[in-house]
Amino acid sequence: MRRRARSTDDQDMTTDAGSSREAATSEQWRTLLTEGHGALVRARRVFRHLPAEPRCKVCSNPFGGVAGHVLAAAGFSPSRKNPNLCTRCCDALPPGGAEVDVAVLFADVRGSTALAERAGPTDVAALLNRFYFVATRALLRYDAVIDKLIGDEVMALFVPGISGAEYRRRAVEAGLALLRAVGYGSPEGPWIQLGAAVNAGIAYVGNIGTAVVDFTALGDTVNVAARMQQLAAEGELLVSEGVADNISAHALRRTLQLRGREQPIDAFVLTNPSREVPCHPRASHHRWQS
Repeated sequence: MRRRARSTDDQDMTTDAGSSREAATSEQWRTLLTEGHGALVRARRVFRHLPAEPRCKVCSNPFGGVAGHVLAAAGFSPSRKNPNLCTRCCDALPPGGAEVDVAVLFADVRGSTALAERAGPTDVAALLNRFYFVATRALLRYDAVIDKLIGDEVMALFVPGISGAEYRRRAVEAGLALLRAVGYGSPEGPWIQLGAAVNAGIAYVGNIGTAVVDFTALGDTVNVAARMQQLAAEGELLVSEGVADNISAHALRRTLQLRGREQPIDAFVLTNPSREVPCHPRASHHRWQS
């Protein structure tokens, strides 16, 4: 028996329903990313009375103690993306996302190819594992969502619903903390050479993918941060203009010609991680090109 062909009205209704679901999902993500997950934020009123530390930064669910073990069975265990967040707040949302303002940090080990030629694979692995450990610890102190640890590079996101209203400033502070963590600003000097960059702006943030879903950010803001990091010399944190000018206004300025972009961008060059605001009495302006 032949099936009746779907009418135009049926197709329109299906399209409208799909669009409504997408809009609802996008709004759910926007709320999470800008304000925190509504239902779980309300749960803080209960969770905050349960003893044991540490807790989820969003919903205050305890990870330790008896309460933490019980709630872990319900999906409130630490997220793989950020141990400061539970899986309900970070991992368990549906595919999709929203366009929100975020800060993005990239950091990369300098000279890793030459290092691999000089040292054996075991020594290189030990050094990178040490880098991963200190980078994770430094970034989480500033409520970052660690997006990627790949090879000799780290990528972190700072969104207002997780990192707080000062998420842009916290991204810059996290970059400086990362430089300190590998030894810049210390009498001994760095034990590994690192360059980093921070950019901020609108990006699409959410769970991307189908068979394999990953929480990440996409868009020009992310691409610019990655390109900036490629131009950072070892020991430098490049911060694009407008991210946190109040704490970098006295730093050196540099014009960056990024690969694949017609217009150059201006950035501040922070080089003294032992101080929150690197200060150069007579800041100069340089032009760098990739």
